[in-house]
Amino acid sequence: MDQQGPAVKHTPVKFLSCRGVAFEIKPSQVSPFSFDAAGAAEQPPAVPNGGRWIWFPPPINRGNSTTTFRSALSSATSNHFCDLDDSDDDESFVVDEIEDDEEMALATAACGGSDLRNRSRRSLASSAKPFRAAAKGHSRLGVILLDQGLFTVYKRLFVLCVALNAAGLAAAGTGQFPYAKRHAAVFAIWNILALTLCRSEAVLRAVFWLAVALLGRPWVPVAVKTGVTAILQSLGGVHSGCGVSSLAWLVYALVRALEDNQVTPREIVGVASAILALLALSCLAAFPLVRHLHHNVFERTHRFAGWTALVLLWVFVVLSAGYDSTTRSYSRLTVATLAKRQELWLAAAITFFTFLPWLSVRRVPVTITAPSTHASIITFQGGVKAGLLGRISRSPLSEWHAFGIISDDRDTHSMLAGAVGDFTRGLVSDPPSHLWVRRVHFAGLPYLISMYQRVTMVATGSGICVFLSFVMQPSSAEVSVVWVAKGIDANYGDEMSAIVANSKMLAGRVIVHDTATMGRPNVAELAVGAARRWNAEAVIVTSNPEGSRDVVSGCKKAGIPAFGPIWDS
Repeated sequence: MDQQGPAVKHTPVKFLSCRGVAFEIKPSQVSPFSFDAAGAAEQPPAVPNGGRWIWFPPPINRGNSTTTFRSALSSATSNHFCDLDDSDDDESFVVDEIEDDEEMALATAACGGSDLRNRSRRSLASSAKPFRAAAKGHSRLGVILLDQGLFTVYKRLFVLCVALNAAGLAAAGTGQFPYAKRHAAVFAIWNILALTLCRSEAVLRAVFWLAVALLGRPWVPVAVKTGVTAILQSLGGVHSGCGVSSLAWLVYALVRALEDNQVTPREIVGVASAILALLALSCLAAFPLVRHLHHNVFERTHRFAGWTALVLLWVFVVLSAGYDSTTRSYSRLTVATLAKRQELWLAAAITFFTFLPWLSVRRVPVTITAPSTHASIITFQGGVKAGLLGRISRSPLSEWHAFGIISDDRDTHSMLAGAVGDFTRGLVSDPPSHLWVRRVHFAGLPYLISMYQRVTMVATGSGICVFLSFVMQPSSAEVSVVWVAKGIDANYGDEMSAIVANSKMLAGRVIVHDTATMGRPNVAELAVGAARRWNAEAVIVTSNPEGSRDVVSGCKKAGIPAFGPIWDS
């Protein structure tokens, strides 16, 4: 916003930054995508000699001053600016951990544990601020459950899974599907295997890699790519749908067994009933309200109840294979008999994919630096490909936290953790020398960026970490970045600034908005403007539920495909 008062002629003051880039200090400049009270965007001035203008705020908070820097770049292949930022105080823009949606029947998008609960409390507390007036009356849970829409891809997949299983149950109950009537427990186990595969990080990484390899070609229609992206980020709907369906099939199997109690022994019924109770407990713990308010309870219940149910499943398989209904005794249990039981192979597959991630768990040395009390940077040995995420823990049997990975795919990789919860604050106040990690990194939504030709990446706060690898290493996609945050150099140090400033991958396609000096922007408008300016095929956003919802909704209204983290992605 232009300063008020009589016009004063200012003499430009130039200085040389630490990176050898000349900047010109001028008052009253704003981002080219900032909007005044009338909603009109100010456009950047014409650039002499074909240079590219990048607008960004100063690294020092000057109170009410709206002074900014502008940098005239003589080359379109480089970009330099001094600050990035994380809005650690502005909770509506903070994203530090991708929620840990380890919902395997028995173990496992990035954000975790008590951090989620603390983040929710702070978000609600900050809602009284004037700039958040529009968000009053909207709880985080309401945004998660309702604002994402009643007919999302996630919910459609959930309904599809439940509907198909309901049709099978109805056919079995009416005698139209005799096989299912005789083998209802097998259908329950098939559903458990399906929900396990939907949470297997090894399987999903292979699926994501295959999607990029097959569809990441210029001739593949964007509509196909966006459709596959929507399905892959919504596989939690299949996981949940199969979980509910497994309960229904198991109930039906128990009813059938009780009706024929002269044939089915009580111990088999007892084991099946215990499995049903544990699965029901897992489903209840995953109910959104419980999971939102008591994430640690959800995670531990899901894990240990699942593991116990898996042990009982093996007991059920052995008892069922060994029992002879004609003699009413366990007299036919042999290796050959077991090998013929499909329940055995299903249980083996479930066990393998459940414990596969744990085979890569290691305790490794880490280096943790804290540029401020607002964030920490965790550094590990070994390079990592762009788009992958990792999980870390102090207590591997208790909880895991997933973060985006920053790496140039050479010697090291790092994670950026905004201090907004118990775990992340502990990394700042009590940094450990070692952490537990899963060496097999998993693929998430950022991995699919390589499937497109041009993508605009929108991040708020420390959500930028999931995109920085694309800034540091070559990618098949031409990427552009919009980053809205607060006090970047102060909160994260010069290292984060240097990553973006020295990137040859961005070629000047960068917008950084510092809320400390420039105020709250309309992030959706920034995203739409950037996507149109750089002709992006899709927009990928990392923010909290409210921020992701607003950007995705704004882009879709503008006819631009957009994706962001969803509940149970």
